[in-house]
Amino acid sequence: MKAWEATIRITQAATRKRANTIFCTQGSSSPPTEEENEQQDDHIYANGEIFHAERFLPNGDYYSGYWLDNFPHGQGKYWWTDGCMYVGDWFRGKTMGKGMFSWPSGAMYEGNFKTGFMDGDGTYTGPNGDTYRGGWIMNLKHGQGVKEYVNGDCYDGEWCRGLQEGQGRYSWKNGNYYVGEWKNGTIFGKGKMYWTNGNVYEGNWEDGFPKGNGTFKWTDGSFYVGNWSKDPNEQNGTFYPSTSLLETGNLEWDPQQVFNVDLVECTICPPEKVPILPSQKKLALWRSSKAVDSNIKPRRMSLDGRIDAPPVDREFGRIRLSDVAGTSASYLDDSIVGLQDADGYLRGSPIRIPKVVKRQGQTISKGHKNYELMLNLQLGIRVSVGRPGPPPSLDLKPSAFDPREKYWTRFPTEGSKITPPHPSCEFRWKDYCPKVFRALRMLFKVDAADYMISICGNDALRELCSPGKSGSFFYLTNDDRYMIKTMKKAETKVLLRMLSAYFNHVRAFDNTLVTKYYGLHCVKLSGPAQKKVRFVIMGNLFCTNYSIHRRFDLKGSTFGRTTDKPESQIEATTTLKDLDLNFIFRLQKTWFQEFRRQVDRDCEFMEQEGVMDYSLLVGIHFREADSTEDQTSSGSGTPIDNGGSENETVARVSRADMDQLLLDQEGWASIKLGINMPARVERTERKATEAETQLIGDPTGELYDVILFFGVIHILQDYDITKKLEHAYKSMQCDPNSISAVDPKAYSRRFRDYIFKVFIEDN
Repeated sequence: MKAWEATIRITQAATRKRANTIFCTQGSSSPPTEEENEQQDDHIYANGEIFHAERFLPNGDYYSGYWLDNFPHGQGKYWWTDGCMYVGDWFRGKTMGKGMFSWPSGAMYEGNFKTGFMDGDGTYTGPNGDTYRGGWIMNLKHGQGVKEYVNGDCYDGEWCRGLQEGQGRYSWKNGNYYVGEWKNGTIFGKGKMYWTNGNVYEGNWEDGFPKGNGTFKWTDGSFYVGNWSKDPNEQNGTFYPSTSLLETGNLEWDPQQVFNVDLVECTICPPEKVPILPSQKKLALWRSSKAVDSNIKPRRMSLDGRIDAPPVDREFGRIRLSDVAGTSASYLDDSIVGLQDADGYLRGSPIRIPKVVKRQGQTISKGHKNYELMLNLQLGIRVSVGRPGPPPSLDLKPSAFDPREKYWTRFPTEGSKITPPHPSCEFRWKDYCPKVFRALRMLFKVDAADYMISICGNDALRELCSPGKSGSFFYLTNDDRYMIKTMKKAETKVLLRMLSAYFNHVRAFDNTLVTKYYGLHCVKLSGPAQKKVRFVIMGNLFCTNYSIHRRFDLKGSTFGRTTDKPESQIEATTTLKDLDLNFIFRLQKTWFQEFRRQVDRDCEFMEQEGVMDYSLLVGIHFREADSTEDQTSSGSGTPIDNGGSENETVARVSRADMDQLLLDQEGWASIKLGINMPARVERTERKATEAETQLIGDPTGELYDVILFFGVIHILQDYDITKKLEHAYKSMQCDPNSISAVDPKAYSRRFRDYIFKVFIEDN
């Protein structure tokens, strides 16, 4: 015991010595001792009183500055035992305002902070000497900024989520420079490259290299015009020699020289990796020894305002806005489901987050009624995708979009020259517009081999629950990447009709929220019935390692837009509707602005194509649920119950993994509009008298940190005679504005109005 006490005293003395070295001023003042801390505690400060104090915190951290209710508030310095330090403005335990954060590696950021994040204008100097001056948002370079690299390179232009994106100029140390468009940190789009020898390339770029139409000019007047590609087989164009070359007879030039010689030294410096960001640093909250039970251990809080939760199972209660901005976050249980308070509101129960998330669907095994259909589907895709052909291109001829552009393939059981033998019944297979969907898969960066393995590998598909009103069946691949939906003939016609406009739309807008389509096919079974099954392959919006705790299908209508299930029977896989929604989604300013722009673009596209009845599918992952998994190692699984093997698991992401994602610049690259989006939700309540008509409840101030997934689905419904009759019939029963079946223009307007009330800017 004495040896242990001696070790503690030595550690405390070393900590004081380091703090004294860092924080001492030109005067004789020094950090307070434990006795001085106790003396400061003897003074009882009233709630809300701001006071100045210097304190060693229980874990060895040191803070000198102003306090408010045991939280840093105002000007102050905080020094962590690992050597990180923050000097600047605080607001209730969060870095807020102007400040300076330094790392032990020598890196330093000086500028604006917001709720713990580097946010606003600021300057970051890396440990290697790289310097960035410009805009920031949530620890990421965003907006206009200049980065000077230690090797002499410099980029001046627009940034988006930590990477160069938009218009910008990159200058190399050797004098070469590029001016033009960027995307995801690489040269992408239209731009000009200038070499010091006077040569210039002007045209299209992709992933840092000329791709598509472009012109290369020499100082002597020669120029080359054509289609550019790193693949010599795709390169084609015309070389126009200058007069001097014509006189010498030198009329040949290899365009690949641009890739192999001119661009060799024109490489872009990679983004730096920050070992830990300011918002990830934890604060050791001060507890007065005279006011706190000795059995209660101090809790730590991160700079973005989260208080570490003990690793115990708990249900979600309420987090008031005053708690988030105040001294602590308290969790209060609600009362019985449906209990009506005196103010006339229906009080919901606490949000119960299941620790076990069931995997969706039933595995299609031998004996299942659709087992042979699954085999036919997998075999057809394996042959059609693997069929040799010209390399895919995004520059398609109009004939590629012709609805008559379809190919039949016969699959006899004994096999043929182009099809393998198979154990299923004989069938015929049809590919619709194969060149277009091959180009779409390339546009969505889907590798052909991975695509076939996901759908046609050794793992069986999973059939989701019974079909909905549309009568379609849904199947999921084993890796959850792709969803297969059976199609009506009318839906197939709509997709083929709008395919050209759809292709141009998704090509023009990377952040589009509309469903990603990868293939359209048909299986015609042999026999007297000659049954045809049409189906489309789509991306699965909820393909993620995060557990989706709540999912909503939102249209903006009220008639029939509720789930007829008591709350006790609602599971994580239950899709809730508009009148079940009890949240408002709060997006950070830049995300919200981008969200509004993209919803407007997508709605205009669908309105022009004359479709309606689409909806916004939203999945919510509550980050607080991860606090119970902090003790779990990365890659751990949760047992599921889906009628299959007990060894099957659903991967989940722990809080530690989430924080690592936020620390990693490459991890941020996985965050896009509608995918892996950090946000907050605020709980709402409807008045009991308006529970069946009030689309959006009144805010309660209960906030939750979440990860959001959302996208627009069901975009293939024409406003045909069936929907017109449905509109006329239901209009006699209720308010015409409350039903889903309205004309595309009215539907688009109502959908946007509703979505922009459900999604708001987080101030």
